[in-house]
Amino acid sequence: MKLKEKVKSLPLTPGVYLIKDSCGQIIYVGKAKSLKKRVQSYFHHSKAHPQKIKKMVANITDFDYVLTDTEFEAFLLECKLIKKIKPHFNKKMKNPKSYTYLVIKMEDGKRVLKMSNTLLENDRNLYFGPFLNKYTVERAINGIKEVFKISCSNLSMKDGPCLNHSLGLCIGMCLGGTALEQYNRILDKIIRLLNGTDTEILEEIEHRMITAAKQFQFETAANYRNILESINALLSKEQVIAFTEQNQNIVVIESIDDSTFKLFLIKGNKLLFSEKINKRQKIESIKNILITYFKDSSRNSPLRISKEEIDEAQIIYSYLKSGNCRFKIIPDDWLEFGKDVLMDKVVEDLIHAEHNALEI
Repeated sequence: MKLKEKVKSLPLTPGVYLIKDSCGQIIYVGKAKSLKKRVQSYFHHSKAHPQKIKKMVANITDFDYVLTDTEFEAFLLECKLIKKIKPHFNKKMKNPKSYTYLVIKMEDGKRVLKMSNTLLENDRNLYFGPFLNKYTVERAINGIKEVFKISCSNLSMKDGPCLNHSLGLCIGMCLGGTALEQYNRILDKIIRLLNGTDTEILEEIEHRMITAAKQFQFETAANYRNILESINALLSKEQVIAFTEQNQNIVVIESIDDSTFKLFLIKGNKLLFSEKINKRQKIESIKNILITYFKDSSRNSPLRISKEEIDEAQIIYSYLKSGNCRFKIIPDDWLEFGKDVLMDKVVEDLIHAEHNALEI
């Protein structure tokens, strides 16, 4: 079958497509809500495509595809295949080693804010992440240091104040005393911000941005805006990680058609179970599936999400927030004998509810 005819025969349903070159090598893996529309797009309006896409299209000689019931499953499968195959034209999800952490560590007896490519267990340092874009982490760290003047080049407090102090980039923590106390208060605020318990730092930067704009200092205001965007990007990822690391029992349903829905059971960043269910199926049988899979999985002990697991965590979190599904979180003790009424109510609410069962 010729390539264009094969594209025309694709269904308008979700799935994953695997593009091959003349040697039969898979050079790109993608997911789609509508396979036909997505694959067709590579061959239409080709002049408007980025150079990378033009180069890829020039090498397409064939493709395979895998159908899924939902876009969510297509996204998870795409992620799995990219990590396994590492196609030439895929960048995201291919190399977990490129992910980075923000770390607050001890140096010369003082806490410092840095980046790290690795997380060392039990080293007493405080880690946040992993984050996909190390440049975003770098911009956020440098931005915070710039705004609060904590870019010290001599924290050991030897030989007097550092050069940055004379340049107005360091409040003088290298001299100790009240400046060091102020520095530690700023670091405490940074920790609380990343933990999601205090937004004072964001509010102060936003206030400075607004003030600069009112004074027609537009370049300064734009710099504050860029710093805010970098910090908010980190906070968004931290929300994903914090939610996932709670390792909760999550039951999800997504309607497929008038008579069928897809049932997903999720724990942490793992998809434990997925199956199409007839809407007329008895609640008791669905409840038994929940109890079986959640009781067999590990108890609700916290997780630590690694570089290799962050992509799946992001996909699941985004799906739960998307509005395309309904879900409930099942406490561990509801899985015990004698909680049948509670479990019945959960399943019934999910099947008949019109909106998401819970806000993340």
